[in-house]
Amino acid sequence: MKSTTVRRTALSVAAVAALTSVAACGSSSGPGKGDKAAANGGTIHVSPIAVVLRTTEQSTDKAESAKVRSSTTLGTVMSLSATGEVSWAGGLKGDLTLTYTGGRLGEAMRKAGTPSSEARYLPDAVYGRVGGKFAEQTGKHWIRYSYADLTKITGGATPNLQDQARTTTPYQSVQMLLASHDVKKVGREDVSGVRVTHYSGTIDVADFARRNGNLSASRLAELKRQLDKTGITTETVDIWINDQNLLVKKTEKADTAYGAMTNTTYFSDYGVKVSPEAPPASDTKDFKDLMKSLGVPGSGRTSSGSGTSVPGAGSGISS
Repeated sequence: MKSTTVRRTALSVAAVAALTSVAACGSSSGPGKGDKAAANGGTIHVSPIAVVLRTTEQSTDKAESAKVRSSTTLGTVMSLSATGEVSWAGGLKGDLTLTYTGGRLGEAMRKAGTPSSEARYLPDAVYGRVGGKFAEQTGKHWIRYSYADLTKITGGATPNLQDQARTTTPYQSVQMLLASHDVKKVGREDVSGVRVTHYSGTIDVADFARRNGNLSASRLAELKRQLDKTGITTETVDIWINDQNLLVKKTEKADTAYGAMTNTTYFSDYGVKVSPEAPPASDTKDFKDLMKSLGVPGSGRTSSGSGTSVPGAGSGISS
């Protein structure tokens, strides 16, 4: 019983931390040379909306950090909320408070006495704070996860997660709209007391071949790979941009191989100082060492019988 509780708690925290990082920030390499060529080449038409979206990419990239609050649901797997701040300058850094509000993961965490936790994102690893039965049984309050471990825990749904963490920004949703064939300007609205412009579009995986040149071929291929990995055929994306060309809110909705996915994330206080620190080594257990101490074969792999493999992290379920 002891090893089962500790193992499931460790795997649940890791899966949620991986999913939330993608939901909060997305996983993107930012505006690339290929995309600039697509925008500036004389033979490719770029719509006025695409110009606005590209400006938002660049403005958000330069801001380098923001406060975030988000809510995410993935079928019966999980539902959770997250608040905190993140930075994408030179790699993902951040500190988020995660509250498990439902789903199998939420139920598992409540039973383990950890209805909420803290996740600290550093360039080399993610640290998850846990309490309840885990802390009682291990004497530790923090678990350290390398990005390679997180990739395994999520069943490979977030391949090259360390590379994604190094190049993450909060505007994958903007890039997805650039790949949409039906993106439209909805109109002016108020979000959190701020006057913003609302844009909406649908990503049709089968329709990628009929792209309009707003993204490079390599970027489109990467987006398609991420969507295919999670069984998504279409995804609806909405974003709200303020008068400083910064992302204020995003929503993403899709049917996945694991149930309906919805994510809503708000961004504010761009440029906020973000300086998370690794927890004390004396109060931290490395995930791989923890699995070895529990006698789990193939430590770090969800095939160990935990039943907590959580795919879908590459779909923007995030951050």
